[in-house]
Amino acid sequence: MSKGSEGATPGYLVWRLSTKWRVAVDRAVAPLGLTHAQYALVASLYGMRRSGERPSQRRLADHTGLEPLYVSKLARALESAGLVERNRDPHDPRAVQLSLTEQGVDVTRRAVAVVRGLLERLLEPLGGLDSDRTRTFTEELSTLLAVPLDPVDESTTRNPESTTRHPKGTP
Repeated sequence: MSKGSEGATPGYLVWRLSTKWRVAVDRAVAPLGLTHAQYALVASLYGMRRSGERPSQRRLADHTGLEPLYVSKLARALESAGLVERNRDPHDPRAVQLSLTEQGVDVTRRAVAVVRGLLERLLEPLGGLDSDRTRTFTEELSTLLAVPLDPVDESTTRNPESTTRHPKGTP
């Protein structure tokens, strides 16, 4: 555990790890002309393409966890860069389908390799990408991601006697 992590809350650690990961991926894919968010889109498109899917922007938003409006903005930027094609869905004229261009496939393959190298470095302390500890860690992360975190009406749940102070911030 690093010096700054001792006594930290799980929320703080999740926030720090996600920030560390986002910054590392941003730096790693920048030479390929991508941001972390753009990488998330093209890598998801690449994986969906390999399984025969040509997703709509909405489907891609659901898959990535990004807001649909943000996916639309990212898709337009990727289209301008020549990496993505946006076409109307023949079955739903309101929907826009996304696909990678040839250049998009090439850039995505290179980006996936770079990010995989980062992931291997990150997971080294757990025994590497294929270790039992990493599998358990992945299962636990999946469990946490499945928990809905919709806003709660604090006026109906607040109990001032049960509030606790959290060290290391509130994230």
